[in-house]
Amino acid sequence: MTDSHWLVNGFVLFGAPYMATDIYAMYLSHYNNQKVKGHCEDNSLQTVKAFLKKEWMLVLHHLALLLIFLPITLFYRRGLGDFFIGCLFTTEFSTPFISIGKILIQLGLDDSMIHRINGIVTLLSFFMCRILVFPFMYWMYGRQYGIPLHRVAFHLPLQCNVGNLVILAPQIYWFILLLRKAHRLYLRQRLKIE
Repeated sequence: MTDSHWLVNGFVLFGAPYMATDIYAMYLSHYNNQKVKGHCEDNSLQTVKAFLKKEWMLVLHHLALLLIFLPITLFYRRGLGDFFIGCLFTTEFSTPFISIGKILIQLGLDDSMIHRINGIVTLLSFFMCRILVFPFMYWMYGRQYGIPLHRVAFHLPLQCNVGNLVILAPQIYWFILLLRKAHRLYLRQRLKIE
């Protein structure tokens, strides 16, 4: 819990260009999808506005990580909290499965067994690594200092709890969206069988 490793800041620095590149990649994906549909012809301000309107939460999430949490991690934590930073890195474990799902859909394999298996892995990894990681961090902190789980939040500085809540809230929202999509796909499969 109190251990520190120099590589943590290296990973955080690696995350900065990743977040910036990911925003750009999301925009390019939006732009190309709109271009294929015939809704836009060039990279205009209107296309950027449409992208920001559609993906505002993801863009805000990436910008917050890049502009708020990155500086806090690098400059204000005084070498503390490597365990928690490591736990937050595990949130990215589900990202490849989300990307694989999108690729399978683009390849027309959204009715395939591999897409269903990937969907289950996506849901499980997302839930475990993006939602359950927060109670796990609080439990580990409580275990370290002999505090029951239900009292840990009262022993942490307010900014730690608020920061965790700000990170957790969109994760819960996106998990609900994933569950809805899984439910729609399940219903679609059931209708095909009947």
